[in-house]
Amino acid sequence: MIEKKKVYNLGTFFALYIAQSIPMSFFSTVLPVMMRQENFSLASIGLLQLIKLPWIFKFLWSPIVDRNCLTTNQFKLWIYSSELLYAGLIFGVAFLDFKTDFYLILVLIILSFIASATQDIATDALAVLSFNRKDKSLANSMQSMGSFAGSMIGSGLMLLLFRQMGWNNLLPCLALFVFIALLPLSLNKGLEIQIPDSSVKAKKADFIYFFNQKGIWKQVGFLFLYYSGLIGTLAMIKPYMVDHDYDMKEIGLMYGIVGTSVGAIASFSAGFIVRKIGRHASRVLFAFVIFITAVFFTFITWMNPTPPVLFAGIFLIWGSYGMATIIVYTTAMDCVRPGREGTDFTVQTVITHLSSMCIAILSGKLADMWGYQGLFCFQATMALTSLVYVLTVFKGEKRID
Repeated sequence: MIEKKKVYNLGTFFALYIAQSIPMSFFSTVLPVMMRQENFSLASIGLLQLIKLPWIFKFLWSPIVDRNCLTTNQFKLWIYSSELLYAGLIFGVAFLDFKTDFYLILVLIILSFIASATQDIATDALAVLSFNRKDKSLANSMQSMGSFAGSMIGSGLMLLLFRQMGWNNLLPCLALFVFIALLPLSLNKGLEIQIPDSSVKAKKADFIYFFNQKGIWKQVGFLFLYYSGLIGTLAMIKPYMVDHDYDMKEIGLMYGIVGTSVGAIASFSAGFIVRKIGRHASRVLFAFVIFITAVFFTFITWMNPTPPVLFAGIFLIWGSYGMATIIVYTTAMDCVRPGREGTDFTVQTVITHLSSMCIAILSGKLADMWGYQGLFCFQATMALTSLVYVLTVFKGEKRID
């Protein structure tokens, strides 16, 4: 039985992760749909992934956060400041027109993602220090569930409301929600951390020294490959649905609400699975599910998928992604060094973001050249590569509870 204090702490982190996820998922969903409706090419839509570059380069300023966060209040200050700037930039975008101010909108969104990435560095480090090893998978469940719940609202509910309210009326509500999500943290007076070793100060080059750890390159390869069989499908499934005559409302319901709900449920369940069967068995199990998902999408390109078939694919893609995030984040927390928690966790998440961005951009090119069938075949190949890697590289790894 999980005690009340721990539940409250988990809820606090859930709110923080959902706050950073909703705007990002909204922009990541509505922009590709609107661009496709304006007849942008699939390759151009794939390049839209570049707006997430702040989440790739956040390792550059993560040591600054580590050096200046030694107490709970210092962590809170960084989170408050970043989140308020995030909300303010989103509010500014509300006054711009999508067609006439498209590039200015992209600039403001990128700036808002810089603020969001900074909040994420401080939040991740705070999470690492707030939970013991056994409970880290539960903390990661909150992180993943917050992300998926944010995606459900941002790419589902917000997409539906977007049709009714429009760009200029909806974004102020989005900014207000980001602000409100800070309340659980401000009210949580009992949040305690394991004080990092004050003799160890994060350095500017610590993101480089991370790679000097013994055996770390196994983890690096794992982080780079594990999502590779999923991301291309996730990036192109919305244009795929547009090309199969699904409108924005249907995409919002099927992909944004139903799909992300499945992801949230899967990530919550995966936290307990990792706790039960250990890290290695979970890596193998979830990698196999990813492979099955990729094969399923390859199969449906040979037919004209009916809504039930497409629903099944959405269930699989979000379910496997939800499970994968838990083992990725849990093993990443295992590999952080004292005093450099934010930097080391950030470096590892950056590897996954970099890999995902490369795969997403490449997927647009492959879809243009080979069609969706060629893209999904490529995804199946990458998923099989990841499964073989886990089975061979981590073969001798003992179960860790």
